[in-house]
Amino acid sequence: MGLFNRKPTSTTSADPAMAELGREYANARRHGDRKTMNKIRREINTSDKDLSSFADGINAYDAVPPAYSRRNRR
Repeated sequence: MGLFNRKPTSTTSADPAMAELGREYANARRHGDRKTMNKIRREINTSDKDLSSFADGINAYDAVPPAYSRRNRR
């Protein structure tokens, strides 16, 4: 299976703003930025929007592997 043989998947979420918040939350979690994580949590708790788009954003960011590993640094 080559790089260009993959079938495109539909990753459009119902609410792009919530999906972007999910990606920002996953990014903050990966880098250990607790201040941003708490800010996003407060913003999510005050909104009455559907959280499935938020979860889709988190899953989309988590599917991308880290650019480097801290284990192999010299």
